[in-house]
Amino acid sequence: MPHYFDVNIVSPEESLFSGKAQKLFVSGVMGDLEILYGHTPLLTKLKPGVVWVVTETGAEEVLYISGGVLEVQPTVSTILADVAIRADDVDEAQAKAAKKRAEEVLQGRNGEIDYAKAQYELHEAVAKLRLLQKIKKLR
Repeated sequence: MPHYFDVNIVSPEESLFSGKAQKLFVSGVMGDLEILYGHTPLLTKLKPGVVWVVTETGAEEVLYISGGVLEVQPTVSTILADVAIRADDVDEAQAKAAKKRAEEVLQGRNGEIDYAKAQYELHEAVAKLRLLQKIKKLR
């Protein structure tokens, strides 16, 4: 008999998901994680990227987060996201433009010199574009 666990995904603005899940996939700062029922307790920072929840019915919830914290207990996992966006709300044109701007800064074509910010913006834009690619494959 399959076991399910509770998943809660919240941002400062709203609760984006709360329900039972079979699996949870996230990108931690030390690598990608797959969380299942009974997972060892864990607390880790999250990188910008895709959060993918497989619900108890097999439906998939896909979100983008800009970073945050994941707390895992054997029967409940909670993501406190800095910013979270449902996959359907990600603007592809805006993500491509942000990626291009960040690449120009990193290549020195732009007068700006805030490389750390540009690297973060590039990583964030690439994560959004990957999310959109995954959604297109699922559909």
